[in-house]
Amino acid sequence: MTLRLPKAELPAELAQSMIKQLGLVPENVEVSWHSPRVTRDNLELGARVGAWDGVDPGLKSFAHMAVASQVGCSWCLDVGYFQARNADLDLTKASQVPRWREAELFTPLERDVMDYAEAMTNTPPTVTDAQYADLLDRLGAEAMVELTAFIAYVNLATRANVANGVTSQGFSDACEIPLARRPATSPAGSAA
Repeated sequence: MTLRLPKAELPAELAQSMIKQLGLVPENVEVSWHSPRVTRDNLELGARVGAWDGVDPGLKSFAHMAVASQVGCSWCLDVGYFQARNADLDLTKASQVPRWREAELFTPLERDVMDYAEAMTNTPPTVTDAQYADLLDRLGAEAMVELTAFIAYVNLATRANVANGVTSQGFSDACEIPLARRPATSPAGSAA
């Protein structure tokens, strides 16, 4: 896939900030800069969402990567793995998120969070009352609201990247463990 919109030139200060944070300028920011207001608002919202701390960072990382894998956003999967490394999360687990159903190293809670993330991502969503109630019981109301909003935001970001043709930029190349690929077949009822 190639970018469906050419990159716009960012202001030098913003480009330098991106390079300082990630080592290079993210293509999704360059593409969206055709509407600076949208880009600024999205970056601000992303920073606010990233600052929420009511859910374990590992759970949120796995949820993010499960959504990215399901939607097919190689950019989000790539940067999500890179961010997991920088946050000292379990990279062996993070590398296996695209094949979490087959990997035996995830806890029941981690599996249920990734299943919930995928259920929210399905079109239409397939979240069940029992699934929600189980996570609510284990996480609590505040964390459940945060997790749900976080997954919804990740859907916004992943789908925008895919629609704009933004793909992996090699962020995860700096990581030691290669990222697994999603199985060729999807579980019944999910969108691939």
